[in-house]
Amino acid sequence: MSPFRKLGGLDNDQRAEELVDLLREHHLTVATAESLTGGLVSAVIVDVPGASDVLRGAVVAYANEVKRDVLGVDAELLATRGAINGTTAGQMAVGVRRVMGADVGIATTGVAGPKPADGAEPGTAFVAVSWAKDEPAVRALRLEGDRATVRTLVVTRALELAEATIRQTTGI
Repeated sequence: MSPFRKLGGLDNDQRAEELVDLLREHHLTVATAESLTGGLVSAVIVDVPGASDVLRGAVVAYANEVKRDVLGVDAELLATRGAINGTTAGQMAVGVRRVMGADVGIATTGVAGPKPADGAEPGTAFVAVSWAKDEPAVRALRLEGDRATVRTLVVTRALELAEATIRQTTGI
């Protein structure tokens, strides 16, 4: 089993299954833009039987040039503030939703460690969910643990935020 699936009482496979069911129930599609998690969010979604009904695609945007050129993240933002901030996460979520033609965009960015990056300490992360024309929901995270733990927790928080955003928006 992948170390990114379960951590203590957290079960990302179960969270992904619940998200896929919710998306399917409301005839919605999803796409992911991942930096810190490097495709882990989309991987746990893909592992759910029937994920092809809802998953449009994913972009692993590790390099800032990919964030800018593929996802449309503002070049000045990346140059002045770097990639590790809530605005970048929000723009990534909006961009992947647009590029993939999805109803919902999920994005992750941050530092897993072991060293700081862009002036941010390991464990600093941001997750964002974009839904239609609404402003993206963005959560700042400060996580403890090694690289695998931080990445697993970011997957967890991204899946939780996606489900919460859909439930809030659809009123269920």
